Amino acid sequence: MNSQQIRQEFLDFFKSKEHLIVPSAPLVAKNDPTLMFNNSGMAQFKDFFLGNGTPPSRRIADTQKCLRVSGKHNDLEDVGFDTYHHTMFEMLGNWSFGDYFKKEAISWAWELLTEVYKLPKERLYVSVFEGDLKDGVPFDQEAWDIWKPIVGEDRIIMGNKKDNFWEMGDTGPCGPCSEIHVDLRPEAEVLEVSGKSLVNNDHPQVVEIWNLVFMQFERKADGSLIPLPATHVDTGMGFERLCMAVQQKTSNYDTDVFQNTIQVLEKMSGKTYGQETYPDIAMRVISDHIRAVAFAIADGQLPANAKAGYVIRRILRRAVRYGYSYLGLQEPFFHALIPVLSAQFDGVFPELVAQQEFVTKVILEEEKSFLRTLASGLKRLDVIMSKLKAEGVNTIVGADVFELSDTFGFPVDLTALIAREKGLLIDEQGFNDALAEQKTRSRQDAAKETTDWIELRELEDFEFLGYDFEETHSHIVKYRKVKTKTGEEYHIVLDRSPFYAEMGGQVGDTGTLSGQAEGAEFIIQIADTKKENDLFVHISKDKNLDHLLTTTPRVLAKIDSKRRAAIKANHTATHLMLAAMKEVLGSHIVQKGSYLNDEVLRFDFSHFAKMTQQEMQAVEDRVNEKIRENIVLDERIHVPIQEALDLGATATFGEKYGDYVRLIIFDPKYSFELCGGTHVPATGEIGLFKFISEGSVSAGVRRVEAVTGDRALQILREQEEKLNQIKELLKNPSDVIKALETLLEERSSLQKKVSALQNEKLQSVKENLLANAEKFQAFTLIVAQIEVPSADALKQLSFELKDQIEDLIVVLGTVINEKPQLSVYISENLVANANLNAGKIVKDLAKEIKGGGGGQPFFATAGGSDATGLSVALEKARGLF
Repeated sequence: MNSQQIRQEFLDFFKSKEHLIVPSAPLVAKNDPTLMFNNSGMAQFKDFFLGNGTPPSRRIADTQKCLRVSGKHNDLEDVGFDTYHHTMFEMLGNWSFGDYFKKEAISWAWELLTEVYKLPKERLYVSVFEGDLKDGVPFDQEAWDIWKPIVGEDRIIMGNKKDNFWEMGDTGPCGPCSEIHVDLRPEAEVLEVSGKSLVNNDHPQVVEIWNLVFMQFERKADGSLIPLPATHVDTGMGFERLCMAVQQKTSNYDTDVFQNTIQVLEKMSGKTYGQETYPDIAMRVISDHIRAVAFAIADGQLPANAKAGYVIRRILRRAVRYGYSYLGLQEPFFHALIPVLSAQFDGVFPELVAQQEFVTKVILEEEKSFLRTLASGLKRLDVIMSKLKAEGVNTIVGADVFELSDTFGFPVDLTALIAREKGLLIDEQGFNDALAEQKTRSRQDAAKETTDWIELRELEDFEFLGYDFEETHSHIVKYRKVKTKTGEEYHIVLDRSPFYAEMGGQVGDTGTLSGQAEGAEFIIQIADTKKENDLFVHISKDKNLDHLLTTTPRVLAKIDSKRRAAIKANHTATHLMLAAMKEVLGSHIVQKGSYLNDEVLRFDFSHFAKMTQQEMQAVEDRVNEKIRENIVLDERIHVPIQEALDLGATATFGEKYGDYVRLIIFDPKYSFELCGGTHVPATGEIGLFKFISEGSVSAGVRRVEAVTGDRALQILREQEEKLNQIKELLKNPSDVIKALETLLEERSSLQKKVSALQNEKLQSVKENLLANAEKFQAFTLIVAQIEVPSADALKQLSFELKDQIEDLIVVLGTVINEKPQLSVYISENLVANANLNAGKIVKDLAKEIKGGGGGQPFFATAGGSDATGLSVALEKARGLF
């Protein structure tokens, strides 16, 4: 089977077992503060395990895009050096939410592997959890009893907590698991050494292929385990490893999942894969990393300097530097792999096909930028190594290795390789210490202390009522206390709420929770509302709410209506603006991010050129036209997703949509979008739309900011007021533009006259200095205090003097805007032969004027704060020569 057939067989098998096949969630995690990227198949289903949401089916199967390059699950540095670790990988999974459990999960896994994929039974080993006294979890006797008649005792392995108790993070759903391992070694090796002894011992051909996790517990913040409301099954099978086993390869990279890309790299580099040299490692790194980078960008995460964007940039740069160093690819090449990747995943993950041109251009711009940085890094490394050679030292210190890694993106192994070529070593321990110190700082910066949720009542089904109501009577379901760097806050969950939680670019609502407790009225201020998985979390920064929250049976939840109205206007204006941009700029415009609050709307979109003033005006005119039409909102809820897309609705790449969606339509022929945000009932309520800025965010992505309603009117009035002030200053001319042009022409003419006079004066000063120059046997010396209009004039004078006299030393002092300044010029042959240095000299002289400075060996300047010391500095200069 090829990889496409292997994937399809998995989905078809579980479909036959009455599983609903669902699409992959985006690679970038949404609405989950515990995750940066989806790092496992179960991430999108976490709330179903916790009982905070209802799954569309009790049986589900899928293939999920996963990324493991940060946090607890970090495989980045292993990628390329072995044959089975990856950054992005596909996780094939089947799920039971309170339906079947261990018996079905185990028997179906065995059936699929041995009867559908035809893997040899004698090459498969399984493991079960041996138990853990500290957690109070016993040996998994049930799993043992199910496996024993299937595989026999001799192929069952007892696994410890590290290998056979699966946890997604520090908190959350977890449970014991059974792993299935496959032995892919040649028959001769199998006869020599039992595969059982090699399980979980990092043998490249004896690898875990499937993990069957039996979700029974929830890990709390204090480390304790509590039983989940119902038992669940969460299985994950590495697609790439499965392909290796089915296709009878000894490496994931030998399968057709990666070979298409590797073959392109062979043609690009002229090198042959399979020699087990650094070029092989480079090809593995690149063929792996292109998938992670391409799908992250397609799912909405652009390379950047912080957080998730920095992770993607780091992966991209790791791939480029391996190509540069080991394949000789010193021009941009990474982006050229997108077409082959796009074709490979067409029909599986269509988002890459749909955005192929955009993803390619973003990667190309990143490559160009990094290749310039890479060259700088190599120069920096040359400086470091030259210095060590001069000092007779043979080890690059850890701080320098870390600087090369952190600032220039050099991996430690690359620095070590280059160092070895020069007969040098690197201080690996020093590097690790510097890296650990940075990680400690990062953890401290991000540190926050969270208590477990305090459950007050069962949450059966949360209702968001904010589309129709601005206040509701609600019950507090649970709360927790969180200590952050800025203070303490309370997170409150209600059973029903009008508060919109931040998502889709729209900020969360603010407002109040009010009621009575123990005969007294109270008001809790809600400062923000966030979505955490499927929970709407109302955040309060009020102090000491524990007793009040515990004793409050009911509250009136009320949003800030005025703020919400402004947010709705901005959100609706964004829809109208996107439709107008597609008309004016072209149908290629795709939303890449947005931020909408009550003050401003910010919108990122794919476009490779700055919007012209005419284009911005055209978009403004079109949006305001639609506002004046007062188009009534056509809101359609619970529309099947495919029906909505077939109708032509615009969806945002990187968003995870359910089977049913909400449509927001302002004229079916104009703006027709999938959206969960809040909107005005008719466009006339927006009032007015006005751009306030346009600029670049990153390669291929532009950003506009705009205002609406009262805020737009306020900005126009501010501009009008400034214009009136300008008119008054110009004595109220009938034509302001012409008056300004005349004024600028007069200013330019006067500047030319002033420059001519200053130059004339400067020439007079120069002639005077030449006449009073002191001539010695080896050089001519000019030391003087002069009057010049600017620091540039001081420099100009020094360089004009050097054109008149060879072997010249010039030390000049002046006062500009009451601040003393010094300059030192030394002819280049004197710098070389007499070992003189203008930078060192000017630093010494600057002490007399209470200042500092520096520059090049032949020319340097200094400034200070004490003009009375200028004459002392010049006299000191005379004594130096």
